[in-house]
Amino acid sequence: MAEKQQALDAIEKYRLELEALSDAIWEHPQVGYQETYAANAFCRFLEKSGFRVEKNLAGIPTAFCASYGSGAPVIGLLGEFDALPGMSQKANCFQKSAVEEDAPGHGCGHNLLGVGALSAALAVKTYLGSGHSGTVKFYGCPAEEGGSGKVFLAKAGVFNDLDAALTWHPGDTNNVSCSTNLANCQICYHFKGKASHAAISPELGRSALDAVELMNVGIQFLREHIPTGCRVHYAITNAGGNAPAIVQERADVLYLMRAPQLTTVRELMERVNEVARGAAIMTGTTVESEFIKATSNIIVNQTLGRLLQKNLEKLGTASYDDRDLAFAQKMVDTLEQKDPYFAQLVDKIADPEQKKRLLPYLERPIYDVVLPYPETVSQSLASSDVGDVSWVCPVAQISTSTMPGGVPMHSWQMVAVGKSDMAKKGMLQAGKVLASTAIDLYELPEVLQAAKAEHMERTGGTPYCSPIPDGVEPRKT
Repeated sequence: MAEKQQALDAIEKYRLELEALSDAIWEHPQVGYQETYAANAFCRFLEKSGFRVEKNLAGIPTAFCASYGSGAPVIGLLGEFDALPGMSQKANCFQKSAVEEDAPGHGCGHNLLGVGALSAALAVKTYLGSGHSGTVKFYGCPAEEGGSGKVFLAKAGVFNDLDAALTWHPGDTNNVSCSTNLANCQICYHFKGKASHAAISPELGRSALDAVELMNVGIQFLREHIPTGCRVHYAITNAGGNAPAIVQERADVLYLMRAPQLTTVRELMERVNEVARGAAIMTGTTVESEFIKATSNIIVNQTLGRLLQKNLEKLGTASYDDRDLAFAQKMVDTLEQKDPYFAQLVDKIADPEQKKRLLPYLERPIYDVVLPYPETVSQSLASSDVGDVSWVCPVAQISTSTMPGGVPMHSWQMVAVGKSDMAKKGMLQAGKVLASTAIDLYELPEVLQAAKAEHMERTGGTPYCSPIPDGVEPRKT
């Protein structure tokens, strides 16, 4: 216990540097596979702190791994740092106001995510440095938002030597995730037709835009006949220009397909492909599909999840003061409608006494309470490339309150709170929970073996198979 506390104290020792790093990454938001500022800042910090840093993982310039220690077990900590396009927003501001119009911003809190995981790595390094065997690896994982960075890394075998991996995500709750998510794939359909004068010789034209629109209509009819829980989203990325007097020769549409299982995604993808081919036939155009990315569904590991829960309950939430609560209330007041996620989690609790205890927190501007561990595995409608790591080794993750209660993900409010004191308190609290759990895995080999046995059972012993076809390369977002 003394050694674990000494390790956690290292996070407090580095607090100011970690907070400054998080702020600096917030101030330099870069989208998937272009996160050079963050990657370089992390690598400098890690090298200075005594980690062995391997850069350019899987040939991706912004992917890296920092290691400390030697031998088994090998515990991984997953960090992210990419921003979202078009999410620029001023910090600590209570109205929508961009720093730079159409520029990226940290609307998913990845400036916090990466640094929180880094803080855990520093604590584990302190523990291992006091004479314990084992290895900790901090992974700098680019392009979670739409780029499937971890999938490309998993396909390259980057995570193959891990015994387990831990991660977290900024949010408005303090809880352990016990949900699988949706697998997905993303494909861009490029239609090519023939240009002509739309008034003088329309019969000579073959409209690629018509093909895109017919494809979209076809997908609307397809929606009725796909399995429950599936999702299909699209964005027209090239409408063929802005001259209506010219029949559009080229047009592109980007499709994202989701389903609870990767096999269902593949079946759905084939049906969408057929709709695209049908649209091309109807319009006398041609279509080419460009596979962009894909992710697998998460394999839940309750052995690791319960261990995280034990440490989350022991350490509790971050200590938010009156200033944090006042700040959070002002941000909550900007919401037209609260995100109901916390209320939904409370509603799922079967124990009436537990539910009664938690209901008052719904009225607080910060949900500063630890939720109980879920009794059953649930289905999330989101997607994450963490799923592919979970097929390679046991994985578990937590959330901590880094934003006011009810603030939705990918909102200007989430960007605005990314440099706040409350956000950084939640970030470092997450690091302490991850570090404490990782240290337990070094100390309790029987728990690690149980996590591996559960992983084997849930995967059926099926080895990881990347959902990304050979020949597909990471694509900048």
